[in-house]
Amino acid sequence: MLSRRGLLATAAFWPMAGTLAGTAAAAPATVRVGSLPFGTVSWEMAVIKARGLDAANGFTLDVVKLAGNDAARIAFLGGQVDTIVGDLIWAGRLSNEGRAIRFVPYSTTEGSLMVRPGSAIAGLKDLAGKRLGIAGGPLDKNWLLLKAQAKDAAGIDLESQAQIAYGAPPLLALKLEQGELDAALLYWTYCARLEPKGFTRLIGSDDIMRAFGATGSIALIGYLFEGATVSGKSEVIAGFVRASRTAKDMLANDPSTWEVVRPLMSAEDEPTFEALKRDFLAGIPRRAIATERSDGERLFSVLARLGGERLVGGGATLPAGLYFDGAGNG
Repeated sequence: MLSRRGLLATAAFWPMAGTLAGTAAAAPATVRVGSLPFGTVSWEMAVIKARGLDAANGFTLDVVKLAGNDAARIAFLGGQVDTIVGDLIWAGRLSNEGRAIRFVPYSTTEGSLMVRPGSAIAGLKDLAGKRLGIAGGPLDKNWLLLKAQAKDAAGIDLESQAQIAYGAPPLLALKLEQGELDAALLYWTYCARLEPKGFTRLIGSDDIMRAFGATGSIALIGYLFEGATVSGKSEVIAGFVRASRTAKDMLANDPSTWEVVRPLMSAEDEPTFEALKRDFLAGIPRRAIATERSDGERLFSVLARLGGERLVGGGATLPAGLYFDGAGNG
């Protein structure tokens, strides 16, 4: 049994214990973000952590490093992370299949078809008979759009009239540099790295999307959240969206912010750094959600026609409620 003195000593700790319990209960919720080793998401997350934007917006950021796109999708679908940056078309497909996904626009910057320095390829018609590398595989949205544009604008069937090689972006970029490819359709970061070496963009995905009716630059990639996650901690997710936008604004308006990001960019020289910086900033979404949705629906319909059910699933259009702007609007 405790003595009277022991009871008093124990009681002295009770208020502190209550305070600690209250502190634990009030601890900010964690948002787990899946990030690829060399993806630009790591840039934005570094700014959020370095500038304390997570704490300022009521959450704790936990960055989960993932090996690649497939690992990111598995981690997201399996609930190991709260969000990843993913494709609008994939998000629409999942939602149409019954998985309530919410999409927050992340970037409008897309890939381009790159050609070698001094190349004689001046237009789409010149791709006939050429060795063409395609990042992303046969159902990549940029490849489907490029094929359709080549047929519509230049009257050529790239699949049968060019020598097509599918592969990983870094390998294709290397093959293009070594002269084993005449042109390559690459993701924007690889395009930005090639430009200082004299490679040029023959046509950008943004140009093609406008040719198919887009009224401006579409954010085809965005943060994906499960609908249940958004409903369960809507204020926390809204805080994350605010932090993301603030980080982008800092990168756009305060050059010193890039000191946080530069060590993550693998930019071997100043021209490469400037090209990556330029294209990242150009991709910051600025349009209203309603405008994004209108163009997104238009493009989804085009891709449904080009890629069929293998690409978009059974849905004919983007599902209602897919977009989320952090204020409950979609």
